[in-house]
Amino acid sequence: MVYTPRSARHGALLVGTVAVLGLLTACGDGSGAHSAGPATVSGTAAPVRDTTEPPPASRTATAASPAGTGAPSAPSAPAATRTAGGPAATTTPAAASTRCHTSELRASVGRNDPGAGQENFPVVLTNTSARTCTLRGYPGAAFVAASGSQLGPDPRREPGTPVTVTLKPGRSAWAGLTFSNPEISGAKTARPAALLVTPPDERAPLKAAWSGGPVPVSGNSSSVRLTVLAPGTGP
Repeated sequence: MVYTPRSARHGALLVGTVAVLGLLTACGDGSGAHSAGPATVSGTAAPVRDTTEPPPASRTATAASPAGTGAPSAPSAPAATRTAGGPAATTTPAAASTRCHTSELRASVGRNDPGAGQENFPVVLTNTSARTCTLRGYPGAAFVAASGSQLGPDPRREPGTPVTVTLKPGRSAWAGLTFSNPEISGAKTARPAALLVTPPDERAPLKAAWSGGPVPVSGNSSSVRLTVLAPGTGP
């Protein structure tokens, strides 16, 4: 080890300190005139964002533009699409039914028109309402006793082509009620008090008085038949 005198070491330290101070003075004195190069800032630089990508959703969808800036805000959804479960349903007025209802009709039984051993009665439905309505198809029918119990089976439907019958107030439609004369057929008979008539597509019946005498209620030739409705009150 080489021994260095204490005075020499002290002098070398002073020379090094002066050199460092001179270097710092030359690097920058606050005026920028003698800057030797760009200053280095410690830290991590933010990565350069690709401008072709859309901005993050969190920066555009959560904040509205300040008032007066002129920047357009995101358009709100139309009120019709804000209902739960999908788009709002549009309401269209339902077409009014033109069918005649039981409460708008009166039932009656016309005069018998017998022929070739057959009894033929027109069953008439009349529009008693103040509106025009329609009937189509077969009415329902059943003979009943004074107690209300049914006499015999329901009439069978004669083959036919239903048509729509338009009834203005006061106008009528009819269906033919036909059965073999019990005195000829030998069928067991009963004398009904009334005929219950149910308009097509309705549930509530109308009661029409029966004055046509005995009707067949059982036996081989006891069938009662009913035709489709047609305009008018009879043939």
